[in-house]
Amino acid sequence: MNELKTVKELPACPVETTLTLIGDKWKVLILRDLLTGTKRFGELKKSIGNVSQKVLTAQLRAMEKSGLLTRTVYAEVPPRVEYALTELGKSLKPILDAMWNWGEKYKALLN
Repeated sequence: MNELKTVKELPACPVETTLTLIGDKWKVLILRDLLTGTKRFGELKKSIGNVSQKVLTAQLRAMEKSGLLTRTVYAEVPPRVEYALTELGKSLKPILDAMWNWGEKYKALLN
């Protein structure tokens, strides 16, 4: 967690703070996929779907900078890079679980 924002740099509202960190479609899907364990870039790209490589890279870098995930580069040829949630990132699980449950209820309502 080398570049976390200071309290003064974050919004006053806790909901806005959370949205600042994960309020992007791709970030939520990255969190969803990494909750099951460490993944490589290609695995994430395939699992998430229509995200471009450029956007996925930018989102992963932003999440690493905010302390939600770690990026590990292995000195191999070709290079292997793995992403994993930090304890801070894992602490978002209840939020994603609530989103999952709400989505299930909403879909059931439409049937």
